[in-house]
Amino acid sequence: MPELEGLSAVVTGTAQGIGRSIADRLEAAGATVHAVDKDTVDLTDSRAVEDFFTAVGRVDILVNNAGGVVQQTHVPIDQLTDDAWNAVIGANLTTAMNCTRAAARGMKERGFGRIVMISSGAGRSVSLTGIQAYTSAKAAQIGFTRQMAHELGQFGITVNCIAPGFVLSNPTTLKQWESYGEDGQRALLERIATRKTGTPADIARGVEFFVAPDAGWVSGQTLSIDGGHSLF
Repeated sequence: MPELEGLSAVVTGTAQGIGRSIADRLEAAGATVHAVDKDTVDLTDSRAVEDFFTAVGRVDILVNNAGGVVQQTHVPIDQLTDDAWNAVIGANLTTAMNCTRAAARGMKERGFGRIVMISSGAGRSVSLTGIQAYTSAKAAQIGFTRQMAHELGQFGITVNCIAPGFVLSNPTTLKQWESYGEDGQRALLERIATRKTGTPADIARGVEFFVAPDAGWVSGQTLSIDGGHSLF
């Protein structure tokens, strides 16, 4: 029997890249996957999130992958606008809180749940793109993971986090990679122990480990899947 047979999962941010790969991986492992993206539900809107989870029904697994830089580029802190800051915080942190709050109710009632946050290496270090709100939101997701693990563990719910390194997963990361040029790309790879960038499948495999029914004594952890970049 597939490892996740009979379990229901919600994966956010599934339009492409990492989110899409996670949804496919969990589905291949037997889960019924409800994929959601900003084009289908505004995950920053708490009422819309509650309505979505009510419609889905039972949720055993939640993967908070929605986020990103919302098409922003670096501007100096003294030029940063409120709207730019709030947009990135909302896309990454508020979405994770809204979905976790909605999913936790049913998980607590049933005494079982698996929640995974997809943060970033930027949350453990700095953003390569220099976007202040992105680094802050991703660091906050790691803190939120620890707090939720502490709060929800007594109900049979584990909460863990993955901090991906540089993954070529969507047009934004491809554009970023190309902007470095050959010298910049070489310099980046030299700071990665495996000397290569990651793939969405690398992140999806980590999620599959965290959400497994027999991973019930693993909680509050942040796993860097980055080819060894965090060693340096």
